Amino acid sequence: MSEQLVLSKRQARQIILDAAGLSRTGQFGFGKAAVYEVIKHLGFVQLDTNLVVERAHHHVFASRVPDYQTSWLTELCDEGLVFEYFASDAGYMPMYDFRYTLPVKQAFELNRPVLKKPILHLMAQILDQVERDGAVRVSDFENDRQEASSGWWDWRPAKVALERLYLEGKLMIRRDEKFQKVYELPLNLVPDEIDQTLPTAAAYARYIIHRTLSALGIGAAKELRWRSRRVKDNAIKSELEKMILEGAVIQVQVEGLKEIYYMLKEQNTVPVNAGDVFILSPFDLLNVFRYRLKEFFNFDYQLECFVPAAKRQYGYFSLPVLAGDCFIARMDAKADRKNKLLIVHNIHFEAVEISDSQLDKFIQALRVYIMFNQCRDVLFIKSNTPAYLSKLQTAFG
Repeated sequence: MSEQLVLSKRQARQIILDAAGLSRTGQFGFGKAAVYEVIKHLGFVQLDTNLVVERAHHHVFASRVPDYQTSWLTELCDEGLVFEYFASDAGYMPMYDFRYTLPVKQAFELNRPVLKKPILHLMAQILDQVERDGAVRVSDFENDRQEASSGWWDWRPAKVALERLYLEGKLMIRRDEKFQKVYELPLNLVPDEIDQTLPTAAAYARYIIHRTLSALGIGAAKELRWRSRRVKDNAIKSELEKMILEGAVIQVQVEGLKEIYYMLKEQNTVPVNAGDVFILSPFDLLNVFRYRLKEFFNFDYQLECFVPAAKRQYGYFSLPVLAGDCFIARMDAKADRKNKLLIVHNIHFEAVEISDSQLDKFIQALRVYIMFNQCRDVLFIKSNTPAYLSKLQTAFG
């Protein structure tokens, strides 16, 4: 028998934040074990190489694990507990989910764009080299570009070949101390006990449904389609219907919203939010689907590094600031690592009431964020609310 639940927006926000690990500080505990718990729970942590401030994946962990050290992620990868792959996007996953990347790799191979014979030959040559001599980097190959680059994604042949081998599962990626990609055989990175059998269409669909709803708390069909978009003609729709009839998934109606949402049966509780303040990465799971921020949190957010400079409203790399279940600000920041200075170009406070307690918690979160970026001091440039800016400047004066 299918079940339907009606929630207020506030109740929905509480469930969403708890699923994201942002109901309270240290929700997953402390130490390297907590980092692994975050990956196990979320199932996927998006990777980004932008270094305006600390990289996005490290930022995601630091938001949830108060004593986070960036070396812990590398250690978890080296221990065979975590691996990197381009599933919905590039990111980190728990190793025991490895088999659920196989349909994606198969899809990349089956739907491969037409490649010229020299690239196909180079792919075979590189794979043979890695099998014989071990891991390689792009820098191990001569600059084999025949024509000048036409842009960011105009890769030279060796890079194209390596990335195709990676996407199709012939090679895997680990990172060196400079965060450069090292291409390696799966045989050398996947532990023997890990299941490497291709899941059925139904098993893959149920994995996507469970993983997505577990991490989002409440999700719509379009989020499920997003997570599974690389595998065409998948069984998401039919398996979702079965899981609803089985009672494993509950249909949810949120007051004021027309969309039909879904949640896992085991998440059918409304947790208490501690009201803590988090400075979040633009690539945090909570922020990936911008329309969800607008629908549930009334927060219209866009990452403006992809917007022409003349059209930016808030700054190149503004970070959402969450207080309890409300976004109170967005902070455009840059880490000047040479001078150990966090430069806050702009703090735009939202049109919401901010209590003294929330502002104090924001100041504390800023202190932690400054240290996380290996800075000692902070410089505030401007804000749309001078009174709040003055309090921040006094606190860090």
